[in-house]
Formats: sequence, structure tokens, C-alpha cells
Amino acid sequence: MPLDTPEFHPFSNTAARPPEGLLAVEKKVAQLNADLRHHGATDVIRRAYDEIETLTLVSSFGAESVTLLHLAAMVSRDIPVLFIDTEMLFAETLVYQQELSERLGLRNVTTLRSDEIAAQDPDGTLHQYDTDACCALRKTRPLQNALAGYDGWITGRKRFQSGSRATLDFFEVEIPKDGAAPRIKVNPLAYWATSDVADYITENRLPRHPLVAKGYPSIGCAPCTSPVAPGEDPRAGRWRDQNKEECGIHFVNGKVVRTGDKT
Repeated sequence: MPLDTPEFHPFSNTAARPPEGLLAVEKKVAQLNADLRHHGATDVIRRAYDEIETLTLVSSFGAESVTLLHLAAMVSRDIPVLFIDTEMLFAETLVYQQELSERLGLRNVTTLRSDEIAAQDPDGTLHQYDTDACCALRKTRPLQNALAGYDGWITGRKRFQSGSRATLDFFEVEIPKDGAAPRIKVNPLAYWATSDVADYITENRLPRHPLVAKGYPSIGCAPCTSPVAPGEDPRAGRWRDQNKEECGIHFVNGKVVRTGDKT
């Protein structure tokens, strides 16, 4: 049978067609990575800010967030920042978010909240029996809805965080789960080590999240985050004793990246 018949054409099934604009985004990502291969985080953010038409930064205002936020603020304090309030965050996180935004002069911070909580988790117990559903309700869906209006977003992901990030580049192509147009994911800290983050915070005299000093090197929602003992993995306190490592906000080819991919 000829290869150009419907049965054999690689994109004969509409559901299998590549998202519109994918090739152009892939080409742009490849060029950006080539151009900035030997550059630092600030140059990556500046280039992204100059070349990606609608760009935002997503921050949890967690243990290491101040580093990326400070770098972005040096490029422009008007870069939109999305902060997801799951309504289960530590009170310290909410205070830190307000104080840090003011300290860095961030002029465009938007707080995201789910509008489905009253219907799907009215008594706030969903996390006790289905953490994935709780994360999707309170974090993943609100963020994906907000990102629909952007061509790219800046993350704090780093190569050292897991094996699945070992080849992380400054720029990546992201295909949203809902099949929307592909976006560019920007990872300015991709090549940073743990010591680089700590040194940057110290050298720039940046305020740390108050829970870091209390044994929380990774901070998420209060019910699912516990202190970490000396010698434990820094993320051991996230969803402790559960087979879960990721809240589900990162996607590769439209699929949630969970196992081994740490936010």
C-alpha cells in the first residue's frame, strides 16, 4: 500500500498531529540554546525577556526562590510573576511572599487560587487520601489555566535536582497537556549547583524563607511537608513515606513529569 495513504501517513489521525507552531518553537529553542551555551543566568533571563513575546516567571516563594526572583528583578521588575496559593500553604510562606515581593520591588505579582475547591474539596481532606488529585486541584490546573496566556515561562529547575534533569538546557519546548500551542520553558539556573544557590543568597544578603532555619530545605503545602533530619535528602520531607515526588506542574510532550522530577 502506498505510504501516503491515510492508513500509513504519520499524521493521518488528527489527534496525532503535532501542535501548530511546534517546528517554529523547536527552531527558536535550539537557536537560543546555541547562542547562550556559555552565558550566565542573567543573560538567559534577559534574552528570554527580549525575545519571548509574553513571558512569566512561576515561583513558589519557597526555600530557594529568592535567587531566581532576584535575578529576574535585575532584568526587569515588571516581569509577571505567578504565585500559586493552594490555600494550604504555611503562614510563613504567605508572609514571606509579601515581604520578598516588596523587598525586590516586584511590580507584577499575581496570586493564583483554584475556583474549584469549594465543590471538590469542601472539607479540606482530599490530601489525606489522594495527594495527586489535591495537587491537580489546588496547583496544577490553576497554573496551567494561567499559563495559557503566555508564550513562555521561567522556572527554577536545575540539573542537580534529579537524574531526569541531568541534561536540562536553558530553553525547552513544552507541549501543554490540553493540546494548546507549545510554549518555551526557560531554566536560567539549569547549570547551578547547590553551593551556587547558597553562595548567591549569602553574597547578595537575600532574606531566606523563615522555615529553612527550622529544618525545611524544601517547602510545599503545610499538610504534606515535614522537617528534614540531618543527612536526609533535602526533599525527604515532601510527601513523606509516600510514592510521590512531584506536584505535577511540569509537562514533557503533554505528559505530567512526576517520578524523579522535583519542583
